[in-house]
Amino acid sequence: MPQPRRTRWQLEDGIAWIALDDGKVNALSNELMAELGEALDAAESAGAIAALRGRDGIFSAGFDLKTFARGPAAGVAMVAAGARLALRLLAFPYPVMTVCTGHAYPAGAFLMLAADVRYGLAGPWRIGMNEVAIGMTVPRFAIELARHRLTPPGFARITTAAMFDPDEALRLGYLDRVLPADELDAAVRQEALRLRALDLKAYAATKARVNERALAAIRAAVAVELAQQAA
Repeated sequence: MPQPRRTRWQLEDGIAWIALDDGKVNALSNELMAELGEALDAAESAGAIAALRGRDGIFSAGFDLKTFARGPAAGVAMVAAGARLALRLLAFPYPVMTVCTGHAYPAGAFLMLAADVRYGLAGPWRIGMNEVAIGMTVPRFAIELARHRLTPPGFARITTAAMFDPDEALRLGYLDRVLPADELDAAVRQEALRLRALDLKAYAATKARVNERALAAIRAAVAVELAQQAA
């Protein structure tokens, strides 16, 4: 019996609207990340910018804990898939937006940090990287993502596993804008159309230069972690 889709996407006016909705907390399982990859492939083939959005109250609760429970090898493979997805977003040749519609726990925050423009919904949400609080070491690739995007105070706070409300997440670099529910959709659409109207060839070349060091650092970090696991 086929499994229900965890993502939906719609192409409109050169914008690929990609919705994450597994009916639960949008845990980044291997299956959901594979579907995101397929949606990004379709967007790139269409020459479209990509806008990723969560479901009501949750952008993503992070990596799928059930996969970690299967053992170290399964956990390493899932984190490596997350790193590849972050690399894909950083290297995507067209603009990438994320719309944080609620909570964003670590791997959800990674997706935002890999995006070019990040909008958030005002509300009682928690956003950040809390791995240390649950007994996990922050992956090297995620540290490089955080170094690339967060302010120095925001980067320093990942060691303390602090989580932030949307306004504080804005100040620390997780988000670019925070808007109330009655303003968010219109603002996101306006920004998406603005991005779509850019010279996308110049955009791709500039984005590659801006993200060049981060991409190299993340690839190196993934190689180190995989080598350590193999040893």
